[in-house]
Amino acid sequence: IIMKTYIKNIHAIIEILCISLLSIIQFSCSNYLDVDDYFKQTTQLDSIFKRKVLTEQYINGAASYLPNEGNLWTLSSTPFQGASDENFTSFNDDRHAAIKFLLDEMTPFYETGYFNYPNYYTGIRKASIVLQRINEVQDISDLDRRDFIGRCCFLKGYYYFQLLLQYGPVPIVPDEAFAVDASVEEMSIERATYDECINHICHNLEKAVEYLYSSRPTEQITIPTQGAALATLSRVRLYAASPWFNGGSGGLYADWTRKSDGAHFISQTKDNEKWGKAAIAAKRVMNTGLYHLYTAKRKSDTGQLPETVAQAYAARPISEFNPMEIDPYRSYAEIFNGDVPVEMNEEVIYSCRPTQSGKDAPAGIALPGLMGGMNGLNLTQDVADAFCMADGSDYSLPANHWEPIGTDKKFSGYTLKANAAKMYDNREMRFYVSMGFNHCLWPGTSYSGNDNSLKNVEVQYYADGNAGPPANFAVDYNHSGYTCKKYVHPEDNLKGSLKPKSFPIYRYAEILLNYAEAMNELEGNYTENDITVTGRDEDEILDAFNQIRYRAGLPGLTTLPSREIMRELIKHERQIEFVCEGHRYHDLRRWGDAEHAYNKPVLGMNIKARKNEREAFHTITTLNDDKARRYFDYKNYFCPIPKSAMNKNSKLVQNPGW
Repeated sequence: IIMKTYIKNIHAIIEILCISLLSIIQFSCSNYLDVDDYFKQTTQLDSIFKRKVLTEQYINGAASYLPNEGNLWTLSSTPFQGASDENFTSFNDDRHAAIKFLLDEMTPFYETGYFNYPNYYTGIRKASIVLQRINEVQDISDLDRRDFIGRCCFLKGYYYFQLLLQYGPVPIVPDEAFAVDASVEEMSIERATYDECINHICHNLEKAVEYLYSSRPTEQITIPTQGAALATLSRVRLYAASPWFNGGSGGLYADWTRKSDGAHFISQTKDNEKWGKAAIAAKRVMNTGLYHLYTAKRKSDTGQLPETVAQAYAARPISEFNPMEIDPYRSYAEIFNGDVPVEMNEEVIYSCRPTQSGKDAPAGIALPGLMGGMNGLNLTQDVADAFCMADGSDYSLPANHWEPIGTDKKFSGYTLKANAAKMYDNREMRFYVSMGFNHCLWPGTSYSGNDNSLKNVEVQYYADGNAGPPANFAVDYNHSGYTCKKYVHPEDNLKGSLKPKSFPIYRYAEILLNYAEAMNELEGNYTENDITVTGRDEDEILDAFNQIRYRAGLPGLTTLPSREIMRELIKHERQIEFVCEGHRYHDLRRWGDAEHAYNKPVLGMNIKARKNEREAFHTITTLNDDKARRYFDYKNYFCPIPKSAMNKNSKLVQNPGW
C-alpha cells in the first residue's frame, strides 16, 4: 500500500512538473506554424488532459500572454496610452517605449518594446490545443468543461483583437497543426483582411458568450465572464463600424491589397449594417441587467450641483438615476483609486490583476518626487482644456487666469488650494479627479515619518518649485505642468505605501457611449439576436449619453441635436470620461482624426518660470523640448510588423509606410 501511494504521488509530481515546464515554453513567431515543438510535448499533453486541475493550469498558461492593461506608461505591454496625444513621458527608454512612437523613432527592427506578435500567437495555439483535447478530461463537470471551452474561445478572440489593434489585419492560424512533412510554403499564411479578422474574432467571442459563466467568485475576478466577452464584442463591433475601417479612409488603402486574390485589406465601401451590429452588441450588455454606472451617495460635504443639472433632469429624467442624490466627485474617483474593490463595483465588467505597488504602477510615474514618485508623466494643455466648466459649458480662459483663487475650497474630500490659479476654478468634477496641476494638493497620508511636509504636498511645478528633479536623476521632472491623478488615492505615498488598484479594462460607461455613438450613426432599422434598433432614436441615445453626464454632475441633453453635432458631443465626452485609460489612441485612429490631433503644437504651462513669475508660468506655452516633439503620418495608424516575423513568413506584407 505504501509503495502504491508513493508511486501515485510520484506520478502526480511528474504531471505538475510537466505543466510547469509547459507554462514557460514559448513558440517563436516563426514556429506558430511549426509542429515540431507540438509533437515533442505530446507525452506531457497526454498527462495534462487527464486531470481538470492540470488542464486549468494549462489554460492559465495560455492566458499568461495577455497584456497587463493596467500598466499604462511604465513597462506597458502596448503603446496605446503612452503614445496617445494626451501625454508624453519624461523618459525615452525601453521601460517607456511608447514615446518612441510619438517621436517617430519606432522601426520594424525595434523589438524591445511593443511587439507581442509571437506571444499572442503562442496564447492562441495553446487555447486551440485545449479546445481540441478538452473532451479527454475525465474528472470535470459538464458546466466546468463548458466554462473551460468558453475561456479558451475568449482567449483566441481577445488575442486576435490585440493583434488587430496593434498591427491591423494579421494571419489567421489554422486550429489544427500542420502535418510533420508540410513544406514552408504550406505553413506560410497570408494576412487576412480587416473584416475577415473581425469576423473571426466575433465568432470566437460569440462562442465564449455561449459557454462562459455569467459571474465569478472573488478569487476568480480576473477570469472572463459572459459579460467580458459581450463587452469585448461591443468594442470590436464599434471599431469595425468606424469610418477609418468602414470605407472612410479616403482611398488611402485602395492599393493595399492581398497578393493572392486582390482583396482590399481595409474595406473601401461603407456598410451601414456595421453600425447596427455595434449598437446591438452594446445593447446586449445593457440587457443583461448586471452592470450599472457606479455612484457614491451624496454626503454633507458634497458641493452644490449647478442649477442647469436640475433643469435638464426635470426636462428629461432617467429612471432610477437621480443626479441630485449622488456625489459626482466620489462617483468617478472611486472607480480608479482603490477605494471600492472591483468585485463590489457593478460598473466594472472586466479587469486585470491589481497594478504593481511601486514606481512601475500608474500612480508611481505621476507622484511627485517628494512623495517617492518618478514625477515623469506629462499631460497636455489640450487635455486640461477639454474638461467642461462646472455648469457643463465649454471651458474658456477666465480674465486674470493666473491669479490665485484666494481661499481654500473643499468638496467631496477634495481641497482646491488657495494658491491654485483661477484657470482651475469652477471646473467639472472629473477634472479634479484626473488632473494634477500647479498648486494642486497631494495628501499622501500613508507616510508616517516625522516630516509633515511629505504628507500633504502642495505641488509646485515652477522651475524653483518643490517638484524639481533629484540631484542624481536630472530628467525626473514634469515638462508640461500637468499630470494624471486619476489612479492616485489620498493615502498613496511611495515613502509610505500605495493602495492596491485593479484597472477596469471594460466598464459600463464605455458600453453606454458605444451604444449612443452607434445609434447616432445608424441609418434606419437593424435586427439581430432578436433585438431591433432604430438609428437616431432620441430616447435611446439621450438615455445612454445623459447617464454619463449626470454621473459627472453635468447637465444632460434635453433634445437630440443633428447627427453631426451629436457626433462631436460623443467624441468630446469620450475624451473626458476615458482620459488616460487607453481609449484615445484607438478613438483618434478609428475616426480618422489622428493626423489633425497629433500634428499640432504640444501645449502646456511655462515650467521655466520661477515662483516670483506666476503670470509667466501660467501662460500657455508651446513645449519645444526633446520629449514634446510630435509626429504622425499615414503609417502611424498601425505599428510596423517586426522584421523578424517578416523574414520568417514570405507571404507577410508590411504595413503601409513602414
